[in-house]
Amino acid sequence: MNHLLEFYGTECPHCENMHELVLRLEKEENIKVEALEVWHNTENEKKLLEIDKDMCGGVPFFYNTKTQKFICGDASYEILKAWAKGEPFTQE
Repeated sequence: MNHLLEFYGTECPHCENMHELVLRLEKEENIKVEALEVWHNTENEKKLLEIDKDMCGGVPFFYNTKTQKFICGDASYEILKAWAKGEPFTQE
């Protein structure tokens, strides 16, 4: 499993917006983020609940297993990139 996890719901408009930023990140920075759909996949939903532990309580939810840093909901490209690279960031 990749250490960068993106939990999303298929019909979630916020997730779609964030996934566009993930695709840009993967292309520009050569970073791979593992996308896990949770609204229609119970195994991925279980994984989300194990990791989330009420940090976000929904999607989109991004988790870096190396740094244990997370992003809840929408974020800027700069925040997403800092999260992925293990750099300091502040989510608004």
